[in-house]
Amino acid sequence: MPTRFWIWWPNRQISAMCILRASSLWQITEGPGVTSRERVQRIIAGESADRCGFWLGNPHADTWPIYHSYFGTSDKVELQTLLGDDYRWIPAGVYRHPEGKPLFHIPGKTSHGSDGPLVACQSVDELDEYEWPQVDHLDFEPVLHSLRESGDVYRASGFWAPFYHNLMNLFGMDTYMMNMYLNPELVQAVTDRVCSFYFEANARFFEAAGDLVDGYFFGNDFGTQRDLICGPEQFDRFILPWFEKLTEQARSFGYQVILHSCGSIFKVIDRLINAGVQCLHPLQAKACDMEAETLSRTFKGQIAFMGGIDTQELLVSASPDQVRTEVQRVKELLGPRLIVSPSHEALLPNVPPENVLAMSQAARE
Repeated sequence: MPTRFWIWWPNRQISAMCILRASSLWQITEGPGVTSRERVQRIIAGESADRCGFWLGNPHADTWPIYHSYFGTSDKVELQTLLGDDYRWIPAGVYRHPEGKPLFHIPGKTSHGSDGPLVACQSVDELDEYEWPQVDHLDFEPVLHSLRESGDVYRASGFWAPFYHNLMNLFGMDTYMMNMYLNPELVQAVTDRVCSFYFEANARFFEAAGDLVDGYFFGNDFGTQRDLICGPEQFDRFILPWFEKLTEQARSFGYQVILHSCGSIFKVIDRLINAGVQCLHPLQAKACDMEAETLSRTFKGQIAFMGGIDTQELLVSASPDQVRTEVQRVKELLGPRLIVSPSHEALLPNVPPENVLAMSQAARE
């Protein structure tokens, strides 16, 4: 492979170690021209772009030191730039409760399978006993600073708004699902409380951020490996209405809308498109009906795609050449409205840096 590099990074230097580490595998040939920000904007809008986009994702905290050691980088921005990463996810707002409590405080340790503080709640009148989050406790300045300093990359922000998971934690997952049938009025009331917070939080943040943000990136994992977590009828009743409101709100500010949902969500992708989603992430490649062939055959041209490069098996165990071949295959199926990225953004330490480099190289060819 060629070892001559031409790196365009205004106002910043990339260490020689970075270049030497990558030289045996990758030649960067892009110079001044289309910025990463413009590239991703065009891809999501369905307009002509110079190539597919690339997002490294958001590696797990334990993974970054491994990658920095391999590439010789010292911080995230240096590594993202070396790999040609077009996309930055900068979630909105820091919640500063006077007593240090998090959003939707769940006393004690809990998970989706545990009972939450509303597990015994039977009526809407009881909801006032829970301490709901207040938008006045939000601090936007750290996020606004990061957005201002991010450079000419695509800036995805806004509140993650994982209301589906919030309700699972507040009720306990089993109780939440049963209450959809046994106490739908209560589920609706709690959904309204949770989503109203996110709606007002986004309203304030979007006003403050203005054109520092390009796209609203938010997420709820609606699927398992095989199917939806709840049925389509319950999805339409309890999830879709607020989902539509959050999407419409972002688009009213001129932002593109990118939705994250792990798992098999094939049954509701048409609903998400109709609700205004312009880009779907992360395309869990091994989940039922989420492989690139099915998505291409059913939805290509209707929505942009981000992800699709399998993190369950491929990136963990394949060779770099096999990774490149798979990336090219996914590009042929889902491109040109494609941002190549892992099928789960939180790359774990078991994904070798050589395979990440191969993925980024093939994405940019």
